[in-house]
Amino acid sequence: MPIPTSTRAAVLTDHGEPLRLTELPLPDDLTPGAALVRIRCATLCGTDVEIWSGRMSFPGMLPMVLGHEMVGEVIATGPDTRDALGHDIPAGARIGWSESTCGECHGCVILREPVACARRGYGFRQRSDTFPYATAGLSEYAYVVPRAAKLLLPDRVPDTWAAMAGCAGKTVLRAFDRVGGVRPGATVVVQGSGALGLFATAVARLSGAGQVITVGAPAARLAVATKFGADAVVEVADGIVERVLDLTGGRGAELVMDFAGAPSVGREAVGMATQRGRIVIVGSTAPAVAPLPLGAVMGKELTIVGSLNGDIADYHRAIEFFTTFAGRMSWDDLFGTPVGLSAAYQRIEAMHRLEEIKAVIDPRS
Repeated sequence: MPIPTSTRAAVLTDHGEPLRLTELPLPDDLTPGAALVRIRCATLCGTDVEIWSGRMSFPGMLPMVLGHEMVGEVIATGPDTRDALGHDIPAGARIGWSESTCGECHGCVILREPVACARRGYGFRQRSDTFPYATAGLSEYAYVVPRAAKLLLPDRVPDTWAAMAGCAGKTVLRAFDRVGGVRPGATVVVQGSGALGLFATAVARLSGAGQVITVGAPAARLAVATKFGADAVVEVADGIVERVLDLTGGRGAELVMDFAGAPSVGREAVGMATQRGRIVIVGSTAPAVAPLPLGAVMGKELTIVGSLNGDIADYHRAIEFFTTFAGRMSWDDLFGTPVGLSAAYQRIEAMHRLEEIKAVIDPRS
């Protein structure tokens, strides 16, 4: 097919306002390592909703194209464009991609940690009015920058699952890895019943937890948590710590995982954790200052670990996870009915109202 010179995109110009369908230019020269893709599927993440609402914001970010969980069909590539494992990427291939890294900073070279890259670049952090314009999911075509870590995707992983693996999936699996995994038979509390919390509930169950408790709202999402392996669910309106302690015979949980981000999460996590328990903080992205009972952290000898998103290795593991456990959970329950770009704003609003777990946008519609 001819290489397009522009793309239709849903652009965020003001926080909390409808997205504007706009025609954006596409680069006319694909540099080494770059690719041009036709977006097949984008799944919206909680971060997209927080950026849209303005809860997550930074100077000079708008206008922008949202969407950082996506799958694309390769239209063309620059010279020497390969995936993260060194495979050539031909036209027509289906790929996913992670954020770009510089390969030169302290985080990349000394720490050897992609998530610590000083110039780590997400597609949605690219302004849509400057080169290369369209690098995120809510557009018909996207420019995949040279240093973005790309993955050729296996046919047996559906587009929605593969897109989710690019952020929500890899974020959850990295969190389990950062905190040392699940001891067989352990009690795990998952704070949050969004896509990350629900996926973490399933991962905890599949990892051999003896008891899984999911804390969240609304009731419809907690029903999904039960389908995904939660032995018990706790409404956020309840006395959360007291309820969890009651469910665990007063002992608390060996592992508490934050995917909620509410100001009370840290205090509640410490209260729910058992002696020498482990806590991993993943969802607390808001700038609000939240007190933490350090005396209880010391007295219980707790281990508290932070986990930030994930890198290309975590993304690869997420694809492998969906391949291995494809039939073990009803993963499609996480996703809404696909809609086109013109309806993306309504689906973001629905997620904001907690009426949809994970919206699916098909720009080809």
